[in-house]
Amino acid sequence: MNQSLHPLGVPPNAWYVNESIADLTRPEMPARSITLQTATKILRLDLNKSALIIVDMQNDFCHPDGWLSHIGVDVTPARSPIVPIQQLLPILRQIGMSIVWINWGNRPDLFNISPATRYVYNPTGTGVGLGDPLPKNQAPVLEKESWAAAIVDELEPPESDIKIDKYRMSGFWDTPLDSILRNLGKTTLFFAGVNADQCVMATLQDANFLGYDCILLEDCTATTSPEFCLQATLYNVKQCFGFVSDSIQLLDGIKTSIKVKN
Repeated sequence: MNQSLHPLGVPPNAWYVNESIADLTRPEMPARSITLQTATKILRLDLNKSALIIVDMQNDFCHPDGWLSHIGVDVTPARSPIVPIQQLLPILRQIGMSIVWINWGNRPDLFNISPATRYVYNPTGTGVGLGDPLPKNQAPVLEKESWAAAIVDELEPPESDIKIDKYRMSGFWDTPLDSILRNLGKTTLFFAGVNADQCVMATLQDANFLGYDCILLEDCTATTSPEFCLQATLYNVKQCFGFVSDSIQLLDGIKTSIKVKN
C-alpha cells in the first residue's frame, strides 16, 4: 500500500492523506519575523502570516477618463499611491507575501446593488451612475471586466496575485475575502489604495472587527475627499483599529531581516 501522504488544501490549512491516514495537524509554517516602525508602536510581526490588501486602484477612481473624473472630481490625489505601490510590490512578491486586490466589479444587471448604494454619486438619478456608460469610451461604470473597473495600467497585476470583486465599500461584505485569508493563515493585513476614508477604511474596520491585525500604509493610500477626511481616517486607525506606517518602513523592516535582491 502506498503510504506517502498527499496534501489536500492550501498550506497552512491543509490535510495530508493517503488510503489509511488523514493527518489533520496542519503544521505551522516557520516564522519570518520583522520589526516595523509605526506612528505609535514598534511592531514585531510574521511575514508568513501577512498579506497586502490593495483597494480600488481602478480606472474609474484613478484615471483621468474614469468615472470620478467625469463627475468633476480631481483624481490627482488618487494617483499618488501608484508609485509607492509600484516600488513595494516587487519586493513583496519576491519574499512571497500574498497580494490581494479588492476591486468594485459589479454584475451587469446590478441585481445585488441596493438603491442606497446606487445613490452614491448619482443622487438625482439622472447622472452617470453604476453600470451606466462613460461618455468618453462607453465603458460601464465599475462593471466587472470593463475598462472602467480594470486596475490602472501602471499596477496591472500578474495572475499569481489574488483578485476579489466587491460590491460595497467594504471588501469583506458578501465576498470570499475572509475565507481566503483564513485559509492562507493570514492574521496581519497591510492596507493600501483609495479612497482612504471610504472603501479602504470600511474594509480595514471590518478586518479589525473580524480579529485581523491592521496596518495602514499611509504613502500607499490616498483620497479625493477633503484633507480633514484623511486626517480623521489616520486618527481613527491609530486610535481604534490598528496602526499607521508606510512602505519605506515596511521595506526597511524586510531588508533588515530578510535577504532580498535589489
